[in-house]
Amino acid sequence: MDLYNLGKVSWQESQLLYHALAYSGSDALVLLSPSTPYVCIGFHQDAEAEVDLDFCQSNNIPVFKREVGGGAVYLDGNQFFFQLIMKQDNPLIPPNKEVFYQKFLQPVIDTYHQIGIPVEFKPVNDVLAGTRKISGTGVGEIGESVVFVGNLILDFNFEMMSRVLKVPDEKFRDKVHKTLEENLTTIRRELDLTEASKWNETNLNEILKSQFQKLLGEFQEKQIDDSLRSKMDEISSTMLGPAWLHQHGRKQSGRQVKIQTGVNIVQKMHKAVGGLIKATYELRDEMLFDVALSGDFFCYPSNAVDTLESKLEGIKVSDLQKTLDHFYSDQNVDTAGITVSDWMMVLHN
Repeated sequence: MDLYNLGKVSWQESQLLYHALAYSGSDALVLLSPSTPYVCIGFHQDAEAEVDLDFCQSNNIPVFKREVGGGAVYLDGNQFFFQLIMKQDNPLIPPNKEVFYQKFLQPVIDTYHQIGIPVEFKPVNDVLAGTRKISGTGVGEIGESVVFVGNLILDFNFEMMSRVLKVPDEKFRDKVHKTLEENLTTIRRELDLTEASKWNETNLNEILKSQFQKLLGEFQEKQIDDSLRSKMDEISSTMLGPAWLHQHGRKQSGRQVKIQTGVNIVQKMHKAVGGLIKATYELRDEMLFDVALSGDFFCYPSNAVDTLESKLEGIKVSDLQKTLDHFYSDQNVDTAGITVSDWMMVLHN
């Protein structure tokens, strides 16, 4: 298997290279990071719905749509990428997706262990230090190849990540920022200053390379040659153009930001007979937390919404209907034109 251990490259090369290798039918491991920041969105996402494009443009932050699924993410040189490209008939590829992730994340797990950070695999595709995610990963098919991408996170700009996202309001942005800091961690957060200062892209990638080598066999070290460069140029004419970025992704009802597996920040709105209702909440392992309800409806008594928010705290989604039914029957509440079914529209994914 070929190895492209390239260090810092342009942000364009950090994406175009693995696409070109996939379309060329190569088996390769790529280790690199972008020399400048950018935003990368998943193949099925809608750029205008997911990203604050005006903010990105005014701050010279490019936006790229990859041919791998997943969510929008802010990427910079403190995240060291690994990109594994294999032909679909490679016998190393297990048929089960969860087994795939567990197998090919093991080198990442072992790398973190080697530098003193205890981590573990959490299905489907998370690597956690305690309860916090410390590697972002995704897999997809490009051409006749399977591509597995991920990173080692030395540091992370939480403020910029929450800023580049398109959000319905600043309260939602603050919630995203807070939840990111609670659920995402980095090498510099997990190690003390002295230990963290020992690690950089070069020595971390050497460890990662040796761990992947145990799984994949000996590597042949490569650089980008003329043939591969030509393929990257061919792809760039499409993938760096506005038509590719703005092709319609899947529209969503409301806004949902995935923080890690099982943790999402959600905002939904619904126009009921009695007015507009809006719900913002954290959905964690199919349970509701930090529920905030608002809208232009009427209710009696006036504190009924506060009471409902408290009753929804920590409940399972499967218990939502029962909780709402009890709320209306036990509290003598009147929300003219707003029914249990209406609340279900904004509280049930």
